[in-house]
Amino acid sequence: ITRAILFCHCRRVLHRDLKPQNLLIDDRGGIKVADFGLGRAFGIPVRVYTHEVVTLWYRAPEILLGTTRYTCAIDVWSIGCIFAEMATKKPLFQGDSEIDQLFRIFR
Repeated sequence: ITRAILFCHCRRVLHRDLKPQNLLIDDRGGIKVADFGLGRAFGIPVRVYTHEVVTLWYRAPEILLGTTRYTCAIDVWSIGCIFAEMATKKPLFQGDSEIDQLFRIFR
């Protein structure tokens, strides 16, 4: 997963919607990242983006707080949430709204 996203980031592409449902596993255990529907190219200066990205449970705190200028860190946050879910077999932060999600993250 990290190698796939590093590949994207090195080519200046943000996925912006990493979640378990967007990871495909083949019969040999290989993982492919799918659904680049929210993916965007990025550069310097940092562009303004919508904050309505990433499924709520995998959304970085800065997006929940309303930033419209974000970086690769949003994908890295999502990867961390996915890794925690793989280890525990349940989502790390299961908020039912943006504010509930923030409370769960900062608890």
